[in-house]
Amino acid sequence: MFDFETLRIIWWAILIFLVCGFAVMDGFDLGIGMLLPFLGKTDDERRVMLNTIGPTWEGNQTWLVTLGGISFGAWSLVYATFFSGLYTGMLVLLFGLFLRPVGFDYRSKLANPRWRSAWDWALFVGGAVPSVVLSLAAGNLIMGLPFQIDSDLRSTYSGSFWDLFQPFALLCVLVGVSLMCLHGAVFLHWRTEAALAERARRVILWSSLVFTVSFIAAGVWVAIGLDGYRITSAIDTITIANLSSKTVSKENGLWLANYSTYPWLRLSPLLATIGAGLVIFLSSRRYTGWAFLMSGLVVICVIVTAAGSMFPFIMPSSTSPTSSLTVWDSSASHYTLQFLFFATVLMMPIVMAYTAWVYRVLRGKVTVEDIQKNRNVLY
Repeated sequence: MFDFETLRIIWWAILIFLVCGFAVMDGFDLGIGMLLPFLGKTDDERRVMLNTIGPTWEGNQTWLVTLGGISFGAWSLVYATFFSGLYTGMLVLLFGLFLRPVGFDYRSKLANPRWRSAWDWALFVGGAVPSVVLSLAAGNLIMGLPFQIDSDLRSTYSGSFWDLFQPFALLCVLVGVSLMCLHGAVFLHWRTEAALAERARRVILWSSLVFTVSFIAAGVWVAIGLDGYRITSAIDTITIANLSSKTVSKENGLWLANYSTYPWLRLSPLLATIGAGLVIFLSSRRYTGWAFLMSGLVVICVIVTAAGSMFPFIMPSSTSPTSSLTVWDSSASHYTLQFLFFATVLMMPIVMAYTAWVYRVLRGKVTVEDIQKNRNVLY
C-alpha cells in the first residue's frame, strides 16, 4: 500500500501523535497531582480535585503504555537504546507512577488527617517525578545522548543518571513542569467552581508566564548556544539503511535548519507562545472549555516544535554522531511497519471514539456538595 519511505514518515508521525496524546491526556492529571497539596485548602477541596480526574486518569495513562508498545514494535532500535541507556531514569519514572494508583485508592480510606496528608504528598510526587524525568529526557534528546552503536547494533551508553542534569535540560524541566501545571490548572478551572476554581485561575496566570519565558529562553538557547545535527552523506530512504554508513555533522544552530526547509514549522513555536497568552485571556473571560482546548494545543505545539526541529533524528548521539538514530535507519522492516499500520488504522478510531464517549458521559463540574453527599463512594 505504502512504500518503505512513506511508512517511515507515517510511523514517525504516529510516534509524535502518541507523545502528544500522552502529554495532553495525562498531562493535566500530572499537573493536578503537583497542585494537590497547595491548591486544595480543605480535605473536601482536595477530594474535589482528585475526583475531577478520578474516573479517567487510568485511561489517560495508557497512552504512555501504548507509546512504549509502539516504540518496541516500530522503532525497536530506538526502544532498546533509549531504555537501556536511561534505565535508572526510567526506573525513577516507574516508581513515581506507582504512587498514583495506590494514592487514589487509599487516600480517602481513613479519615485521619495525617494519613490523607501523606497520600496528598505521595500524589504530588507521582505527578512531579514523571514530569521532571520526561522533561529531562526531552532536554537530553535535544542535546544528544552519550551512546555508541557497534556493527552488531549493540548500544553502549557512557553517561550516568546524574549526567542528565545539564543546564539546558533543567531549563526544559522548567518548561515541562510549568506547562503541566498550566494544563492541570486550566482543567480544574473548567471542572470546579467557587474558591477552588478562582485559585486555579490564579495558577493559570503565573504558570503561563513561567512557561512562556522559559520556552522562549530554551528557543534562544537552541538557536545560539546548542549544537544541532545534520546528515551530510547520502542516505537510502527506501531500503533498510546501514546505520554506520552515514556521516553526521554537529554544529551550532543546526536544529533551526528545518524551519527554512519546512516554513510551516514556524507556526508551531509561534502558536505555543501566543496560545499560552490566549489561555489567560479565555480563562479570565470564563471560556473554560475553550481555554482547556487551547492549553492542549500549546502542549502539542511544544512537542511538534522539538520533534520538527530534530527531524529526521530521533536519538542523536553526542559522543558518536554516526551512531545517531534517525527515521531512515532505526525503524522496523517494511513488512512490520505495514502490518502495524493496518492494526493501528483498525484500532485507533475505536480507542478515540471510546475516549470521547467517556469524557462526554463524565462531563460536568465536581463540587464540594458532591463529595459530602458521596463520602464513601468517591475518591
